[in-house]
Amino acid sequence: MSDQPEPQQPTQGSAPKEPDVQPDVQPERTVEQPAVETERTVEQPAVRADAEPDVEPVAASVAAPDVEPVARPEQTVAQAAAEPVAQAAAEPDTQAERTVVQPVVQADVRTDVRTDAQPEVMEGGKPETAKKAKKAKRPRRTGWRRLVPTWRFLLSAFVLGTMMLIALFALGYYMVNIPAANAAATKQSNVYLYADGSQLARDGEVNRENVTLSQISKDAQHAVLAAEDRDFYTESAIDPKAMIRAAWNTVTGKGKQSGSTITQQYVKNYYLAQEQTVTRKVKEFFISIKLDRVKTKDEILEGYLNTSYAGRNSYGLQAAAQAYYGVDAVDLTAGQGAYLAALLNAPSEYDVIAHPENRPAALARWAYVLDGMVKKGWLTQSARNAITFPEPKQSIVSTGMSGQRGYLVKAVNDYLFENKILTEDQLQLGGYRITTTLQKSKQDAFVKAVNDKVMKKLDKKNNKVDNYVRAGGVAIDPATGKVLAMYGGIDYTKQYVNNATRRDYQDGSTFKPFVFTSAVQNGSQTQDGQTITPNTYYDGTNKRPVEGWNGGEYAPENEDQYSYGNITVRTATNKSVNSVYAQMAVDVGPAKVKQTAIDLGLPSDTPDLNPYPSIALGTSTASVLDMAEAYATLANHGKHGTYTIIDKITKDGEEGAVTLRKQETKQVVTREAADTTTAVLQSVVEDGTATAAQEADRPVAGKTGTAEEDTAAWFAGYTPDLATVVSVMGQDPVTGKHKSLYGAMGLDRINGGGAPAEIWAQFTKDALKGKKAKDFDLQLQPGADEVQLPPADTQPDPGTDAGQDNGGTTDGGQETPGATTGTTTGATPTTGGTTTDGTTTTGGTTTTGGTTDTGGTTTTGGTTDTGGTTTDGGTTDTGGTTDSGGTTDTGGTTDTGGTTGGTTPGTTGGGLSSLRRD
Repeated sequence: MSDQPEPQQPTQGSAPKEPDVQPDVQPERTVEQPAVETERTVEQPAVRADAEPDVEPVAASVAAPDVEPVARPEQTVAQAAAEPVAQAAAEPDTQAERTVVQPVVQADVRTDVRTDAQPEVMEGGKPETAKKAKKAKRPRRTGWRRLVPTWRFLLSAFVLGTMMLIALFALGYYMVNIPAANAAATKQSNVYLYADGSQLARDGEVNRENVTLSQISKDAQHAVLAAEDRDFYTESAIDPKAMIRAAWNTVTGKGKQSGSTITQQYVKNYYLAQEQTVTRKVKEFFISIKLDRVKTKDEILEGYLNTSYAGRNSYGLQAAAQAYYGVDAVDLTAGQGAYLAALLNAPSEYDVIAHPENRPAALARWAYVLDGMVKKGWLTQSARNAITFPEPKQSIVSTGMSGQRGYLVKAVNDYLFENKILTEDQLQLGGYRITTTLQKSKQDAFVKAVNDKVMKKLDKKNNKVDNYVRAGGVAIDPATGKVLAMYGGIDYTKQYVNNATRRDYQDGSTFKPFVFTSAVQNGSQTQDGQTITPNTYYDGTNKRPVEGWNGGEYAPENEDQYSYGNITVRTATNKSVNSVYAQMAVDVGPAKVKQTAIDLGLPSDTPDLNPYPSIALGTSTASVLDMAEAYATLANHGKHGTYTIIDKITKDGEEGAVTLRKQETKQVVTREAADTTTAVLQSVVEDGTATAAQEADRPVAGKTGTAEEDTAAWFAGYTPDLATVVSVMGQDPVTGKHKSLYGAMGLDRINGGGAPAEIWAQFTKDALKGKKAKDFDLQLQPGADEVQLPPADTQPDPGTDAGQDNGGTTDGGQETPGATTGTTTGATPTTGGTTTDGTTTTGGTTTTGGTTDTGGTTTTGGTTDTGGTTTDGGTTDTGGTTDSGGTTDTGGTTDTGGTTGGTTPGTTGGGLSSLRRD
């Protein structure tokens, strides 16, 4: 104990040493502890420095259990200081050893437990050892500090959040695929255009017409980019900066803006719906990223420009260009394109026509777009300064089917289906741009002519019949077969059926020219063997039974029950004599007549186009369009080209996607047959039933017609440049039944030479205005221009009737004795002579009874005429012959000194059909 150094009091800067072992006997602790502590404190630094390299790590592990806090709350300062002294006195050897080892162990323990506890001081009279023991466990935060996360927490949260975001991105990218386009985005309208490219109509529920990017002007493209996404070509599909900027502008009141790129907007328009949901935004995000990798920027921009809504029920820039400016997208100027681009942001708000109160805002947006084009170098400043605001159209082009539009669209669609160009399913998909052959000026002229000549003259309130009046018309270019104009009815929304294409009204006498054309085409002859020409004579007696037909008696009525007697084909055509043309149809052959009509242009399945004598009277019900096609063939000198109403079709802006029927012209009848018919039809206009057509002020050929019971009146005519057919029809607007037109427009009746011819003349004059009139260039059949004399055209003996013979009566109405009335008996035409009761003459005329002279007396014994022909008896010739001098008997047959080629017995009361003078 005496060897120990003097104890020293701990100073303010020194740290008291912790005891090596926990004392077992507390009462023996004395106040001498500070001396021992001082010794240890003094020697400790040296021992630490020297012993540290030699201390094994295990020493710390062994000594560590001995280091425990000894201060207790109930101990005093004196007790704590005396405790080491008492322990050292009881164990002198151990204390000495600990004096050497303890510094090393203590150094190690302090290093491991707490290295930042220096300097250790006494506070509040308590030993530093107790303070260290409490600092081993971090104290809890209190107050506001509890709300502030530590940096360790923030770092961990950041790392974990980043990993979760990456995982979620990968999962979303993997799970979200590019879907098929939504139905609304692919639905398009079909656009129908006039021949000049102006819009005729649109169909479909969605007013959209897809076009390629090259079909949109560069100015319009740049305007949209300047308005919606100026960095489109350089940015990625997603632009976080734009999204943040848009959110900030919205919050700060600078206006609601979209942070979506054009790619995102296209995805929303084309692939997704418009609802504002988180799910849709997430899908939009991933689809945009994927789409940007599989499509080019041009493809995405094209899709966007075809799907964006611009107001006025227009989807896409092409539809918008038509709706606001009436032009195609390829023709948009910078000013127009800037306005349409401005509309994309707020279509309803920025329409200066619908909302004039928003004009300042619209102009500001328009200027913003143009200034953006300047900033991007797409527009020069000088050009920008020169642009004035392009006022949009006041009226919106109707895309519905009202008026004539519905009829025209229906006719076009029927042409597509009938010629197997498109199916109904294909057309319903939309996206077709159909350019028709219809010329707007001629279409307007047709509508005006019908209104002027018919519709304005109707008094539907006071005249019930006027409610039945309908009209239809078609005009065709004879050289090309193109339909240039069509009038379908009063209004497609009021009357669905197209009067120009319906096949339920009789064609009437407009069919008669086809009979004559067939006669010339086939070299047909009359019943007595005479070639049929415009100057061939026929009997035009009313209700005269036709001859040469074995299908039963047929005796048609003439109009107004009028009998014309012996008249030429030309006259019979001028006056539309039914009895003549019924006989001619039999002479030609009804089957041949039918085939000629089909060759000229009538469909083979035309209703009631049957090979009977009645075919000549127009009992068939070909449409106005069918008849126009056939008459165009006559105007084109017998060359037929199937009509067409379509010039070209594009699909989604791609030309050549649809193949049209190739137009071919074929000579279906000889030029002589067609041109001779034209020459006859010129007479109808010049001196027949169609003189009203002369108002066209140019050479015209045409034919009138009236259906049975006057349910329809027709005029079909043509010039060298235009073939047009007009029909005025009667139909009950409620039941749809055909109605007679007696009393319509205040007239007793309506026939082809009335309203139809008047409409035709006004339309033709307006349609061909400015075009030089030209004559028909005709090549006629041989003998067509030879004038023939009628059978009764010779000089009669005194007292005879020099005029037409009507049923064997004299001019004074006296019946001639010996002349029979009715049909001759056994009269059959022969070649080389005339047979009566089977007796044939050779070189002259032989009677089998006697010859009746012009005075009506009967000779008994026989008379030799100047031709040297001797009679064989004293009986009366049933047909009547001419004796010497060429006098006409009551039978009406003229001879000039004897018959050398054979004559046909005359008829009284209308029996045989043809009489011809050599």
